[in-house]
Amino acid sequence: MSRQLHTGWGPSVARGSAAVRYADGPTAEVETLIDAPIDWVWSLICDVNLPSRFSEEFKGANWVDDGPALGARFVGRNEHPALGSWETTSWVTRYRPYREFGWSVTDPDNPSATWWFTLDEVGSGTRLRQGARIGPAPSGLSIAIATMPDKEERIVARRLQEWTRNMQATVAGIKALAEHQL
Repeated sequence: MSRQLHTGWGPSVARGSAAVRYADGPTAEVETLIDAPIDWVWSLICDVNLPSRFSEEFKGANWVDDGPALGARFVGRNEHPALGSWETTSWVTRYRPYREFGWSVTDPDNPSATWWFTLDEVGSGTRLRQGARIGPAPSGLSIAIATMPDKEERIVARRLQEWTRNMQATVAGIKALAEHQL
């Protein structure tokens, strides 16, 4: 069963504030336990197109460089009712076989978003986590915030909810695929 593991609001929560600010680098993360070996799950998370089977927003990607590998690039395609369609280039910034696969969007040193999968062996199964962080570089969300700065907290919180819903669908889909291979 997949569940939301953590939705963090960056440093402001640690200081006791409920503010959800873009500049704080808010994150969301979900996890699921999968009754399948880690190598099967690893092969699924390294397929950059696989999440498009489950996500309402992500529509697919193509490798620019030979990937998956640290530093390899891919171009992803997304659609959102409020934001339209767009493509972004991402760089693989986390690549530890059978443990971690992640990427930074638009710029590896100053990304508009960072996404990752992590794996842990749990008995004969695998704990899969997917997470994402907003910013620090501007993104499409920045336009909405600039237009309605008084609603920044609501805008960021809603975006994190969308990400969480799509990540939950993705890890549930990966779980179903991995367990079906048994």
